[in-house]
Amino acid sequence: MKPFDEMLQSGDLVRAPYERLKRWLDVQDPASLASKALEAENVFRRTGITFAVYGDEEAAERLIPFDIVPRILSGQEWTRLSQGIEQRVMALNAFLDDIYHRQEIVRAGIVPKHLIAQNGAFLPEMIDFRPPGNVYTHIIGVDIVRTAENQFYVLEDNARTPSGVSYMLENRETMMQLFPELFQQVKVRSVENYPQMLRQSLAAVCPPGGNADNPTVAVLTPGIHNSAYYEHAFLADQMGVHLVEGRDLQVIDGRVAMRTTEGFQPIDVLYRRLDDAFLDPLTFRADSVLGVPGIMDVYRAGNITIANAPGTGIADDKAIYSYMPDIVEFYTGRAALLENVPTWRCAEADSLQYVLEHLEELVVKEVHGSGGYGMLVGPAASRAEREAFAAKLRARPSNYIAQPTLALSTTPILTERGLAPRHVDLRPFVLVSDRIRITPGGLTRVALKEGSLVVNSSQGGGTKDTWVLAD
Repeated sequence: MKPFDEMLQSGDLVRAPYERLKRWLDVQDPASLASKALEAENVFRRTGITFAVYGDEEAAERLIPFDIVPRILSGQEWTRLSQGIEQRVMALNAFLDDIYHRQEIVRAGIVPKHLIAQNGAFLPEMIDFRPPGNVYTHIIGVDIVRTAENQFYVLEDNARTPSGVSYMLENRETMMQLFPELFQQVKVRSVENYPQMLRQSLAAVCPPGGNADNPTVAVLTPGIHNSAYYEHAFLADQMGVHLVEGRDLQVIDGRVAMRTTEGFQPIDVLYRRLDDAFLDPLTFRADSVLGVPGIMDVYRAGNITIANAPGTGIADDKAIYSYMPDIVEFYTGRAALLENVPTWRCAEADSLQYVLEHLEELVVKEVHGSGGYGMLVGPAASRAEREAFAAKLRARPSNYIAQPTLALSTTPILTERGLAPRHVDLRPFVLVSDRIRITPGGLTRVALKEGSLVVNSSQGGGTKDTWVLAD
């Protein structure tokens, strides 16, 4: 089955959102476009936009590939998507509040108790605690794929420490530098105010013990060796707030304070880009040198907001994901506006048998996996790879879920031979506090290899600017 082409309909008719872009592309000199692509690469290289790829040896810094042909969504398409995203995010926050309190969804028999109680991402330290504003997931990246004109699926809910928003912002800035005339012809909704929106959103959840009139916000990074360090520094700079490491922070008089040239200054809101396990060596991993000893006591006393809240990882667990349609309906009273990808839970005997018998057709993922690691893409795997993976499935079935191989939609990229379709997904970024703010578009990730469905940058994927038309 031919995948849905977002630019061209059957018979090479151009879909409405792409009409102006296609007319512009048709009159461009190929050599000029190639030169612009090289210029974009040089911009990213000068700016230092890299990510780390972790392999068997040490982490290697790479430039993330960028394609200059934008991915376009109509205003109507975006309205539909954003309504579904908002509904889903509301349900995720309600789910987190529920499982750390009365667990009504468990009592109702919708989500099995063991999926929560035995989940490593569920933190007993959060039981009976409500974060400021009753917000758990302040920043969420919802991964969405498209398979047809009106068919969108949520592939994953990134509710812990979603990354990639700096690429979204740099992609737009680079495109506006390279093609100012194109932005005059095509009216595109702005994304540039994301850092200001992020700061406003974080300030709106200042804790009861904080300075509500002028909250002090900081970004907590694991340090320069983290794969997303560039983004941590970029966002802190763009928001005009401090970038701190655990060694810069100390608990003083019941507050978390950062070391400055004028002494220690209390922090009200901490946007942490650090995994739960490393956050507080007195509460979680005792060997962590990245976190802040005692920060969880300050948090539970209401004297600091941690965004995202500890323990939110259970909301993007892939076993929990398979229950999301029911979760959305349970908390919102309405059917989910955005569909889930059909999912087999390998912990269930019937599902495991089906998955083992149809491995060549399915994508199998680790329940706690991310970044495209630890997964099997059945149609692209060799027989030996499938057999090796089947042994893993039999040994630890509860560690895996399986999904059909979707024919992801394609958009054109610039290749040496001209424009060619490649598979894409979309990660819109959502901010939650006093209200829900969704940046128009988000980060489009693209599988640069012909026929590949893997868009993750860690697996050789690239990115595109995402345009939402102001129509």
